[in-house]
Amino acid sequence: MPEKKKVLVICVHNSARSQMAEEYIRLYGSERFDVESAGLEPGELNPLVVEALKEEGIDISGKATQDVFDLYKQGRDYYHVITVCSKEAGERCPIFPGPTLRHYWPFPDPSAFEGSHDENLAKVREVRDAIKAKVKAFVEDEDLENADDVWKD
Repeated sequence: MPEKKKVLVICVHNSARSQMAEEYIRLYGSERFDVESAGLEPGELNPLVVEALKEEGIDISGKATQDVFDLYKQGRDYYHVITVCSKEAGERCPIFPGPTLRHYWPFPDPSAFEGSHDENLAKVREVRDAIKAKVKAFVEDEDLENADDVWKD
């Protein structure tokens, strides 16, 4: 069995998008990938994201957020680094040692949604479902090194 590739998913606060992507990569790709997520400015888990993932049978309510710079300082290396926030925020991410493929998957930020609980939950579900579809395509792709969203460090 080939060695699993390490994956890091990054967003600004590690409270929503990166958490969802991490869980779906774990769910659909655990035989190929070891995955974790982190943020540029770690915050608290978004309760609507916790609720939306729970609808899918995924419980992240006890998870803590992580700081991407702490992982960098620990000398961690990743084969895939996936940025799920804006390109500008992603450009603030550290460059990890070793050969790394960087993927850019921009998704709307649930912390910026405005409206009632039900309206915002519906928007979070849309983001969740878009992330799930992107992760499924990522996990099923045999030629990740040449994907449209990749740039190499």
